Amino acid sequence: MQELVERVTAWYEDAARDLPWRATDRTPWGVLVSEVMLQQTPVVRVEPVWREWMERWPTPADLAAAPTADVLRAWGRLGYPRRALRLADCARAVVEGHDGLVPSDEVSLLALPGVGEYTAAAVRAFAFGRRAVVVDTNVRRVQARAVTGVALPAPSYTAAERRLATSLAPDDDATASAWAAASMELGALVCTARAPRCEACPLRSTCAWRLAGFPADEHAARRRTQAWEGTDRQVRGRVMAALRGADVPVPRALLTDAGPPAQLDRCLAGLVEDGLAETDDAGRYLLPV
Repeated sequence: MQELVERVTAWYEDAARDLPWRATDRTPWGVLVSEVMLQQTPVVRVEPVWREWMERWPTPADLAAAPTADVLRAWGRLGYPRRALRLADCARAVVEGHDGLVPSDEVSLLALPGVGEYTAAAVRAFAFGRRAVVVDTNVRRVQARAVTGVALPAPSYTAAERRLATSLAPDDDATASAWAAASMELGALVCTARAPRCEACPLRSTCAWRLAGFPADEHAARRRTQAWEGTDRQVRGRVMAALRGADVPVPRALLTDAGPPAQLDRCLAGLVEDGLAETDDAGRYLLPV
């Protein structure tokens, strides 16, 4: 286990991407924002939005005071816009409960709106350099192949994976935080899901999956590929794009291109219920004030 950690962290020193939330002048707030934005969204889409966001709202207090409509417009097309609302709620909680400073302890982080086990661990590791067990999809894949010898991890995070991740995390803060970043980067750049670049992997000589002859994914039948075309997510996205681009409330009649009538009505109702849209006295739709 120690050799595995040493190989991956040594590889990371040269292979790490130059990302703004990894800069020496990063702030805990900037790291937290990046982790929320990166949930289910690739780095290439997040980076420009993150830069604009941090220039506009560099501290929790700045975001806490921002109108909801401005926050949703700035979120743009990152997807899953409820994350933007949770970030705004999180900013207010940091201001009200922590004097505007992102806390470093796990209990306080987990108490913040929108912060779960992964995000709390990532902020502790990447913002404060503390030991934390940071496990995302990339890390799970590296563990599954390099240690367990399977093509891909199970669809749901298992207790066995949790125990393995805990055993891999070094005891000291500096090495543990380096391992967290390095293992995640290895999964993102080399040990990818569809086309792993095994020839470039620092673990190629010891990888259990490679040594076993690259067995097929035993969970393939359980994995579902979610279509995009025609889904409620697509319709909701079209409506949100129309509302972000409008300077005045939008009548339903101007949203009919977003989807079939019944589906459109369902999505509009869902957006209002989720706090992503509201209606005026004339029944027109707009971003929340």
